[in-house]
Formats: sequence, C-alpha cells, structure tokens
Amino acid sequence: MPKATLTREHPAITRLLVWGAALVLAAGSVAGCTTNSPQEVAYAVSVPPPKPLAPCAWWYGIGQPPTARELTLAARRYEVVVLNADQGAAMRRLHELNPQIKVLAYKDLSSTRNYPGAVDGGKDAQFLPSGIGYVAAEQNHPEWFATDANHGRIEWQGYPKHWQMTVWDPAYQQAWSSAVVAEVTGEGWDGVLADNDFNSLSHYSRAILIGTTTAAQTDRKLRDGLDAFLALVGEAFRKAGKLFVPNVSETHLTPGRWTAHSRFGGAMEENFGFREDSGNGGLLTFRGNEFQELRAQAALGESLLLLVTRARSEQQDRAGYASAALLAGPRTCWTPATTDDYRDPEWSDLQGSGLGEAVDAAGRLPDGVWTRTFTNGWVAVNPTSATRTVTPPAGLVAAGAPARARTSPPSTDPPSSPPPPASIELAAADGLVMVKPK
Repeated sequence: MPKATLTREHPAITRLLVWGAALVLAAGSVAGCTTNSPQEVAYAVSVPPPKPLAPCAWWYGIGQPPTARELTLAARRYEVVVLNADQGAAMRRLHELNPQIKVLAYKDLSSTRNYPGAVDGGKDAQFLPSGIGYVAAEQNHPEWFATDANHGRIEWQGYPKHWQMTVWDPAYQQAWSSAVVAEVTGEGWDGVLADNDFNSLSHYSRAILIGTTTAAQTDRKLRDGLDAFLALVGEAFRKAGKLFVPNVSETHLTPGRWTAHSRFGGAMEENFGFREDSGNGGLLTFRGNEFQELRAQAALGESLLLLVTRARSEQQDRAGYASAALLAGPRTCWTPATTDDYRDPEWSDLQGSGLGEAVDAAGRLPDGVWTRTFTNGWVAVNPTSATRTVTPPAGLVAAGAPARARTSPPSTDPPSSPPPPASIELAAADGLVMVKPK
C-alpha cells in the first residue's frame, strides 16, 4: 500500500495545527505582525472538535497467526489491530476488508531474540519481532548486547532467548529506527506497536548493568536511554507518516513520561485498571499523575490510547471498561485480556452496550468516585479501596457480562432488566455501566 500522509493518519493533528495557526495569526495582528485573512479565520473556527465517543475496540493479536474467520470478524469489530511483523498478508487482508482499520506491526524496543522463528537455520528471519536480528548483532555489533557487572549477557527471566540490548546506545537506536521504518513503510503497515518501553529491568532480570552499581542506577540508565530512543524513533515515524505507539509501563511513577512517550501516535497501557495490593486495594491507574495525563491525551483526540485490562472476573471487566469510558475520546480504544498470551480475539459484552457519545467530561466526586454521562448511558468507577454509594440517573439499566473471548459477533442490543434502586453500593475497584433500556 502507498505510504499515507501525516494528514490522513492524524486528522486531529491537522485540526490542532489549524487552530494553533489561527491563534498565532490573531496574536500577530494584535502585536502589529502580519494579519490573517477572514477566510483563514473562518476555516479555523469552522473545524468541529473531535467527538468523545465510547471506547472503540481493538485487538492485540500477537499470540498466534490469525485465521481467515478471525480476520473477517476483526475487520467488522475492531478499529485497531496489532499483529506480528511476519503477518503482512493478514495486514493487507484487513485493509481490503476495512480500509479504515489501523494495523500495527509488533516490534520490541529492548530485546533481540533467537528462539525458533526469530532465528532459523542460523539466520535471522526476514520479519523479526525485534528491530535488530540476533545473528546480525552477534556478527556485526556484539557491543549492542547489554552486559552485567561480570560482562555476561542478560537473558530475560521467564522469557528464554530474549536478550537485553543497549537501548541507550545512539548507534543501536539509529539502526533500530532505520530498519523498522523501512520495513513498515515497504510492507504497508500503518505503524508500529513498540513493546517494552519499560521503567525497570527488575521485571525481567535482577542484573546490574555494567557501569552502574545499584538497581536504581541501572533503571535510570535504561529510562534515560529509552527517553532518547523514543524521541529519535518517533520523529522518524512522524516523517514517514506512520504511527509509533510504545507500550509504556508504570507511568504513574514518573510524571510526564506518558505524555512524552505518547506524542508520536499514541501509547499502550497494558495494565489499565489494575488493582493494587494483590487485588485488595484501589485501581493503580488512578495513582500519581497517570490518569490526568491519559485524560489530557484522550481529550485532544490526536493519538491512540490502547488500553488493556486483565479481566478475569465480571468486576475487573466492569472496572476496566468503565475506566476507559471516563477517558472516552476519538481515539481511545480498550480491550479485555482474559488470557496472558493474547491468542484469541477478545470482546466484552460491555463493548456492545451502546453508550454513545460523552456529553460531559469525567468528574470526580468528593468520595473519590468518578462518573461520566453519555447520550445513551452513564458510567461510574470507584478507584478507591473502600465501598462507595452512587446514584445513577433515573431510567437506566445496568449493562455487563463477564469478559470473554468470542469467535462470533456479539449482539449490540442493550440489555433489558428491572430499573436499579435509587442508590447502588459500588465495591472497591469496581465500575458500573448504565444504559437506556431497550
């Protein structure tokens, strides 16, 4: 497929640029600078703001090659799909079935891999899960393998044959960027989902990087390296007219990190609506500055928010979807994850509840509960660690069923049930989705 232009890929960015230009021109006329024409101002103010629709659905389809039936279903159901880089034929089929769908290639920022499929017959695969092949690095740039204090390479615990790379090395950064941009552009992907933009090496290894003396220093070296890495790669993707969406971790720990790392097309939060304290506390997403940064990005509507909730129960499903609805915007997408391997297309009945368009901004009540009203419903989220009481608008019924994987399209009809009581007890770390009755 031909390379898309930035305007086609980012219509909201175009709107923002138009609005920004109008403000600059207006300010310039006040200061005695060049004035803008009436036509320019009229065009600028006539562009409508993006609609804050209920969260769209997306598929993180990296567990196994999709079947023909799954591709047909995905083209109808999802607005964004992520596939492994060797699934170019599936990507092109999705574009044929739905020209509006965005299909991103999976690429890892931080590792190279030599398991079967990534390396076969002593050679790197043509399409890699990483940006740099293991064999190529071994033969030409062994210095790109990160090493510990004993000069040993760092293999990720729990992920055999995944090797930590020197993400802080400008040569590695440039090589990764050049290779991946060329592949994405040449194959016709809409962009990349860049995995493992992580906050701490401790999730994969207890190793201390050579040149550092503590885990904190190791993590700081990685974070600083990834900050520079993201800036370099993001600009390259922007120039190519492609989306660059990193999977950013633990942004509640570092104010501003989500905003900085999502500025080139969006970001992914793989632990959205995650409950703290081994499932006994509140929702981690609402800690620190993360939720406010997510809200700001969603409201602009210029980049993707790809949200994943590990929904193993009805409560987790409700909390995840309702929290995503608080962030509803033109490019806010949510999916439940009922397994850890992302093998099947996922769907929650809540995604067919028909909330419609948000008619106000999400608001926080004095007791910590968040609520938001939609054209066809209302949501509430209790991110605290204690039960709260909420009062839904009159005339609505509760929506919801357990999140689960499906292989057939769900019904889009809102559920019909008796009206709820005037007040409802909302458990800790739970959500509530209410819709107009059928």
